[in-house]
Amino acid sequence: MMLAAVIVWALAFPFIKIGLEELSFINLTIMRFFIVCLVLIILLLLRSKKFSKLHKKDILPIFILGFFGVMAYHLGLNYGERFISPGAASLIIATIPVFILILAAIFLKEKITIKKSSGILLSLSGVVIISAWGTQSASIEIEYVYAALAVLFAAIMGAFYTIVGKKLLERYSGFSLTAYAMLLGSLGLIPLLHPLFDGNIIQQVSELSLTGWFAIIFLGVFSTVIGYAIWYIALKIKSASEISAYLYAIPVFSTIVSYILFNDEITLFFIVGGALVILGLAIVNMKTKQAGKTNMPSQDKKVD
Repeated sequence: MMLAAVIVWALAFPFIKIGLEELSFINLTIMRFFIVCLVLIILLLLRSKKFSKLHKKDILPIFILGFFGVMAYHLGLNYGERFISPGAASLIIATIPVFILILAAIFLKEKITIKKSSGILLSLSGVVIISAWGTQSASIEIEYVYAALAVLFAAIMGAFYTIVGKKLLERYSGFSLTAYAMLLGSLGLIPLLHPLFDGNIIQQVSELSLTGWFAIIFLGVFSTVIGYAIWYIALKIKSASEISAYLYAIPVFSTIVSYILFNDEITLFFIVGGALVILGLAIVNMKTKQAGKTNMPSQDKKVD
């Protein structure tokens, strides 16, 4: 199951690139979550008893969680992929576990050990190398640097989503919280429908090719709904620290697929930066895996 999740998540990066050929980064985000919301609403109508009850006091916190942790994440990622390769984007996004550690230390008072610090520094140095020298012209293209920073912002938002959502998981199952966060957070995209932001979405959608529609549906159904569903099913069987190792394979798949589809260059700096990102994450995970055996199971029971 996790292999399937890794594949659909890895394919998301090149499919975002395909979608951006016909849609602006804002409209691609809107259309992706239009599909996601349709699927989730159908699931809520057909399987309402499987979802945790939504409490009124949690509506605003879940909206904030969904808008910043999900919508802002995808807006940053989609903007970044206008100027950087899917492989580079997936490597930068792979730093999410590092930012989770940093935010956990700040807000949850979790201790960062020497090994964790070493892993963080290695991964962040890899991101810097990819951002500045990942392609032959990257170091002199301001747009490339801004794009890399936008994807880095998306990674931070992804970590924010995990840290803030941890408390809410005490009252909601994992899939229920994800569904509510995506549905409520999507409301924050409504103002972006105005032509002032990114042109006429109706015109862009009406001119979509079959390839464009396939990319959007794949991103919405497979990379978002099914990908997250597999993640939560896997969490019921294994601890989070055990299955997190699978995430390291995502940049590898994304880079290979983007090289095949777009002939994206793989430079020596790109390889060095990617190796540092993965090595840093591996060091961090080695340290948390032992603690995860005692700390994670009680949390995993709340996720389904």
